[in-house]
Amino acid sequence: MNTNHLLDDIHEIFQISQKETNSYSPLTLAYLGDAVFEIVIRTIIVEKKPGTVKSLHRQSSGLVNAKAQAELMSRIMNTLTEEEISVFKRGRNAKSHSVAKNADIHDYRTATGFEALMGYLYLKGEMERLLELIRLGLGELSV
Repeated sequence: MNTNHLLDDIHEIFQISQKETNSYSPLTLAYLGDAVFEIVIRTIIVEKKPGTVKSLHRQSSGLVNAKAQAELMSRIMNTLTEEEISVFKRGRNAKSHSVAKNADIHDYRTATGFEALMGYLYLKGEMERLLELIRLGLGELSV
């Protein structure tokens, strides 16, 4: 099922035509995927463990960082389709001119690949798949 009501609404309300998903650079996909992943994690945390904004931020920061995303990626790698692996590799191998604070280069590149995959699935309208991969990656973590 390919549904992404938010994306459809954005296109309609702001009169933006949908582009071919493969036309985006891997770093652009990662930029968008970072935000998509963060909104999913924040939503889970707010719904499951309400608290102060400070505690909510601390919880989400524990998952929305390069090291945690690299770990999540390692948990889902064997469940990806060939197309998803290709998108991940494009993101991982993209030449970025910045490095995340408090992250080693391997984790940073792996996280960039993960974020590119999240952005790609979002733009394709495959939210169900995106959420399934996040669920699998989080596994038994208490979120």
